[in-house]
Amino acid sequence: MTRRSRAREVALQILYEDDLNPTRNLQVADEFLCRRLGPDARLIEFGRSLVAGVRRHRPEIDVSLASRAENWSLERMAVTDRNILRLAAYEMLFSDTPGQVAINEAIELAKRYGGRQSPQFVNGVLDRLLRERPKTGSS
Repeated sequence: MTRRSRAREVALQILYEDDLNPTRNLQVADEFLCRRLGPDARLIEFGRSLVAGVRRHRPEIDVSLASRAENWSLERMAVTDRNILRLAAYEMLFSDTPGQVAINEAIELAKRYGGRQSPQFVNGVLDRLLRERPKTGSS
């Protein structure tokens, strides 16, 4: 597992907790991230940027995902799958991570943490997002 993959894994754990407990103390989440990724300051910063980015853009991310998850509402999705999708969608839409890298990382997280059908489900939704996302100057 690469260092950045490890940061994504820890970010997923925090986003999962956020989803189940929206009133959770954000400082506790940050301390968890630092413990899991320390002492590498650059890796901690990458993990923090993922968590903060998903939190900041969650309404837009959720709209993008809901429109591409055929026959599935976000509320019906498994919590793990929903947050893997949010994390990858954030990277695809709001960061400089190449879309295919974000998809591959999400599939690996789905294999590790999701159910039997999670990797295919995550791949399908994110593939649609990649094909349909607005083109920017940096793409």
